[in-house]
Amino acid sequence: MRFIFRSAQPAWAALCVAGLSGCLSTAPTVNSGSSTAVTGGAGGTTAAGASSRLERCNAPLGVVRIDENVNTDWYRYYGGRLGSTAPLLRLMVQQSNCFVIVERGGGLQGIDDETRRGRGDEARESATRGKGQQVTADYLLRPEILMNNRGSSGAAVAARNVLSSTLGKATALMGTGSTNEAGTALTLLDIRSTVQLAAAEGYSKNTDFGVAGALFGGGTAVSGSAYSRTDEGKVVAAAFMDAYNKLVVAVRNYKAQTVKGGLGEGGTLGVQGGSTAAGRAVGK
Repeated sequence: MRFIFRSAQPAWAALCVAGLSGCLSTAPTVNSGSSTAVTGGAGGTTAAGASSRLERCNAPLGVVRIDENVNTDWYRYYGGRLGSTAPLLRLMVQQSNCFVIVERGGGLQGIDDETRRGRGDEARESATRGKGQQVTADYLLRPEILMNNRGSSGAAVAARNVLSSTLGKATALMGTGSTNEAGTALTLLDIRSTVQLAAAEGYSKNTDFGVAGALFGGGTAVSGSAYSRTDEGKVVAAAFMDAYNKLVVAVRNYKAQTVKGGLGEGGTLGVQGGSTAAGRAVGK
């Protein structure tokens, strides 16, 4: 029996090389501790499993609506590759306790449907919903992915060469290493006045050794979950956290901009012959 086992071993190894992903697969795990920047959950003011790098507030600053502009070039490109940024941002914002979030995305259709049912004749008496229940937003938070670049990296290639010499020909399946970079931006707007209150940019990068993409057929982002399961999505998520942290630091110590004479009253840069206070002051 010992001789039979040893003679079968080369055949087994050949099968592993031909279908390496099957040989190296493991049982599914829950909360495996991935390197994703945005993790955990949130309920009310309580955060569970949030990143220690996330900035937080002692009390909410107001109600915010996350508004992706789906008609922009960045969304048309990255939306198809990574999915909506809204679920990622919603988790991050609630974990920070800096803003209360209202639903204005795809879930609003379900809310409107249930509201109609609650006001209909067939609803239970205890389920009847009167008017004037919904909360309106104070602020608009607009995300944007500025760039996402995959470039060559000497360090990654060197690491690949070390792995190749150690593991042998199986690593010939590996691609060249690269550095993933992502830049993001967040803009906070006051809904009542339309004034921009704050803006922040975020940046993140990591080195992709190409192991997962080459050995397991990766490299194609999966919409919806790509921010937690692909290298491209993870680096974008980290860039959004960087941008959000900078925005929170800015608004925690917020001081409103003031213009002499009042906002929207002509400003202080007068034009000769103008009707504003600044314009009338020109030439005096």
